[in-house]
Amino acid sequence: MSGNNKEKAPLASLGSLMAEQNPMQMQVLMTTLALANTESQALISDVLMGSGPVGTMAQGDPMGAGEAFQEVGKSLARNPMSLMSANLELMQGWMKLWQEMATEAMGTPAQPESDKRFSDPEWQSNPGFKFIRKAYDVNKNWLMGLADHAPDLPDNIHLRAKFFTQQLTDIMSPTNYLGSNPQALRAFMESGGESVLNGIRLARADVKKAGGKLHISQTDETPFEIGKNIATAPGKVVFRNDLIELIQYAPSQEKTYSRPLLIFPPWINKFYILDLREENSMIRWLVDKGLTVFVVSWRSADKVTQDYTWDDYSKKGVYAAVEAALQASSSKKLNAVGYCIGGTLLSGTLAHMAAHDDDRIASATFFASQSDFELAGDLKVFTDGPGRGYIDSIIEDNGGVMPGAMMYETFNWLRPIDLVWRYVIDQYMLGKAPRPFDLLYWNADQTNIPGAVHQSYLKNCYSDNKLSSGNFDLLGEKIDLKNVKIPVMVQASRDDHICPFESVYRTATVFGGDTKFVLSGSGHIAGVVNHPAAKKYQHWTGGDITPTGEEWLETAEEHPGSWWPYWWDWLRPKSGKKKAAVQPKDMGLGEAPGSYVRVRLQDIKLPLK
Repeated sequence: MSGNNKEKAPLASLGSLMAEQNPMQMQVLMTTLALANTESQALISDVLMGSGPVGTMAQGDPMGAGEAFQEVGKSLARNPMSLMSANLELMQGWMKLWQEMATEAMGTPAQPESDKRFSDPEWQSNPGFKFIRKAYDVNKNWLMGLADHAPDLPDNIHLRAKFFTQQLTDIMSPTNYLGSNPQALRAFMESGGESVLNGIRLARADVKKAGGKLHISQTDETPFEIGKNIATAPGKVVFRNDLIELIQYAPSQEKTYSRPLLIFPPWINKFYILDLREENSMIRWLVDKGLTVFVVSWRSADKVTQDYTWDDYSKKGVYAAVEAALQASSSKKLNAVGYCIGGTLLSGTLAHMAAHDDDRIASATFFASQSDFELAGDLKVFTDGPGRGYIDSIIEDNGGVMPGAMMYETFNWLRPIDLVWRYVIDQYMLGKAPRPFDLLYWNADQTNIPGAVHQSYLKNCYSDNKLSSGNFDLLGEKIDLKNVKIPVMVQASRDDHICPFESVYRTATVFGGDTKFVLSGSGHIAGVVNHPAAKKYQHWTGGDITPTGEEWLETAEEHPGSWWPYWWDWLRPKSGKKKAAVQPKDMGLGEAPGSYVRVRLQDIKLPLK
């Protein structure tokens, strides 16, 4: 073959690499390997002590992981039959392991590998690594099943035990240790130890960058500049207060629909995930459809906004943006979008507007957003007693603000295989410098959150689920989502680990008007931001809302590609008639993407005083 059609050369086996070494080289390599393996274990300890919910051991286990494990143990001790059943499963797992090793040794084909951590061919071809991998699975499955075998565990304890057991088993993966990672060992021998040396240098650079704390760099941030090569859709800031900037984007068509679209993104991350680059920009796609698009850019919490409350976010966020967008567009009504926590805020404000006969929002779309939190998933670990206490202490230590860096770490540890250990391996074991990736740049560009807002969100939504039950207090009165009678579309993502599919689906049941539901493939980000031109993933559409998401999915129809066209077919008739396009007015507040979005965490010194 020639050119780009050349096949990759097969990877050298560890056995052949070792055979190629002379005795002197082998002695040097083995000595270096022993030292490097010790360093890798110390590095992992540093990761755990300095990052995320697993790292809370550095503060004496404020999340109560130890308590949860103890309760599992006590429950099993009180129920010997349950303990026997769990141990029987462990024995059966080991018997199956030995059977598989024996049959594969006699030529029976191995089962295809589904876990990408173990994609290196050595895990299949080398009997030693094959055994390590299978033994890991046996022990992992047993540990993960212990909480399920323990009867009479309170739901919060069960969730906490499962969450931290998952963290523990992910840590235990043999791929995380140099001495039991064939890919890292191969790189070590092929480079003469240089890969480990580079990895140590990268780890030291990350520690230095984070002021003495290990903060794993997921990407090279240097090529990116907001407003230059990301967040580049043209427009102007048409309104600003202490909490938000409102951006109106310039039309790309001669005529636009008379009813504008106003988007409320999350304030945990910045809005430009909707305008990351031209080829996947939702904002540009909507503008090209002929919509006048407004987007809220939230201010990162600082000395000005540190004491803001949920009421402030509703009044100075949603209400202020609606008023400003209608004035800027000379319209009487608009359509609104809420993404993640931005949607939670929007739904509550819609209920408040309904109670006051305020009909300026004609329809609402919710992207991966929860208003019913009964099935909210792993994040509920942070809403019981120890979890909230831990969060409260962090807020207090930072002058009344939830640091964006902590939120970043927390979300990474919700998916540690992909967002923590992958980078530990690639950078610190293989010695690969992080590569530039715009999505990861955005992911690391976090914002601080006013402590009272974050605490209200965890307690009133995640813990007490007041928003869906009509017990949520907003602007001095209780609100009821059943009073929201406008047309609503709710979008969920099938593999969303932040706003799980079933949880978002329950949100589709809480409104009082005509509600449509659409399910997309992928997760919290890619499931939402999936430009039709990419022709990626799939989506499902169905009929009437059923009691559960799985019931709805049973009769739903699967379609290839993005869900955006389906949404547009729903949104277009609600967008009014076409009229001559009007450019955003220059209010003297600057060009898109505005000034609030350019503020980075390092620009706000914490703790606030």
